[in-house]
Amino acid sequence: MSSYNELIKNFERVRSYMREFYVYGFKSRADYDKKSARSYDDEKRRMESILGDYMSFVRTPEGKNVFLSIDSRTSVHNPFYKALKAKSFTDGDITLHFIIFDILHSPDVEFTLAEIMEIIDEKYLSGFEAPMMFDESTIRKKLKEYCSEGLIITSKQGRKVTYSRSEHIDTVDIKDALDYFSEIAPCGAVGSFLLDKEEKTDSSFTFKHHYITSAMDSDVLACLFDAMRQKRAITANNLNRKHDEPRLAEIVPLRIFISVQNGRQYLLAYQTQFSCITSYRVDYLSNVKPLDVCDNFDDLRARLDDMQTKMWGVNTRQNAYKQEHLEHVEFIINVADNEEYIVRRLYREKRIGNVEKLDDHTYRFSADVYDTTELVPWIRTFICRITQMDFSNRTAENRFKGDLKRMYEIYGIGKEVSE
Repeated sequence: MSSYNELIKNFERVRSYMREFYVYGFKSRADYDKKSARSYDDEKRRMESILGDYMSFVRTPEGKNVFLSIDSRTSVHNPFYKALKAKSFTDGDITLHFIIFDILHSPDVEFTLAEIMEIIDEKYLSGFEAPMMFDESTIRKKLKEYCSEGLIITSKQGRKVTYSRSEHIDTVDIKDALDYFSEIAPCGAVGSFLLDKEEKTDSSFTFKHHYITSAMDSDVLACLFDAMRQKRAITANNLNRKHDEPRLAEIVPLRIFISVQNGRQYLLAYQTQFSCITSYRVDYLSNVKPLDVCDNFDDLRARLDDMQTKMWGVNTRQNAYKQEHLEHVEFIINVADNEEYIVRRLYREKRIGNVEKLDDHTYRFSADVYDTTELVPWIRTFICRITQMDFSNRTAENRFKGDLKRMYEIYGIGKEVSE
């Protein structure tokens, strides 16, 4: 039997399995036909080694379905971060890692590259019959990598460059902030890694709605933020559920939008092929590669800022072949004397548009938007208080009223009571 290594070399492959089985629905071994059965078994064992405490299964006539079960009352930390921390490494990587940080054991210890190489040869590898050799290029690249991560800093003494360990940041006083933002902020994996440095204690927070699957997209999100910071275009593989294989997209990332209803993350980006701004689901993106700096990045972001005054969600309804199309949404509600909280909610929850007071009991909401259907779930929450509505998108209005009619029929509302 071959040995099994739980560490992850290609996280994108594990991310794909997690997405298929734990985000899009339960599947049995027979349902997953994109890879071989052996590949499925290997990745399933790897995930069990990381998420075994949260995995369950149920037997159905179609087979054994595996799923993830998490109780937010007892699981205060995102379990998916464990997968991000299970990265594989070579023997040389891990050996050189500990050697470098043993040499640079304190922020006040400084050495040049040549001095570090000499110390490694004399103190760390000389006792081995067949010592592991590290050439200058390897050590220089490793030091450069740690400098970019902020673990090591450089300073110049004349023509010499010296390396030293960066100061340790005491995170004890900000543990509550790390506990909170590691679970709710984009790229919260950063906070989770910092928490690993501290003594394990119970978290101060529990979450009624704990959106954990965004942890799987941390690498992609970090690349997108980096591209936006540098104002660069990118290429990325975009998975479309209608196609078996992802398609390459050349885009300019502008902003990340996060749904407060389901935690899903979207990228709003300028699509160079069709000269329009559109949305992409971050969990569908992979293999992000930076391109050249976009000269009109600021103009594109200003254009998106203007568009946000007409966006309820992430739908922009734009393409290269037609002008901007807006739909008018309007509805009137009636509130009782003791229902001021309804009026406050109307003002508080509206993202765009206007609220107009018609009299002490009547209020009108109106907005011009790209997509009426994005507002419908919110408008439904005012059912029984809506006295009038007017959508320029008659299809959306008729569907809304048709859904209400079917609900009335299900509950027997409006039927005459027979004697």
